[in-house]
Amino acid sequence: MGIISWIILGALAGWVASLIMKTDGSMGAVANIIVGIVGAFIGGLVMSLIGKVGVTAFDIRSFLVALLGSVILLAIVKAVRR
Repeated sequence: MGIISWIILGALAGWVASLIMKTDGSMGAVANIIVGIVGAFIGGLVMSLIGKVGVTAFDIRSFLVALLGSVILLAIVKAVRR
């Protein structure tokens, strides 16, 4: 995947994760992109731990992996902030 694909996938995954975790009001576009990209790495790590493949292309499965990782990341951030 190219850098533009990572940014687009990260932005979408970060935005949807922020809506799920109800942190959308406190996050901007750059934060959503960062959360989505880091979430893609976390999601890939989680998937590799259970024997599956992580983010491989710009498709729905990779989006769901990135979304999973983004939700995990936001849950950790929310827990630490409390």
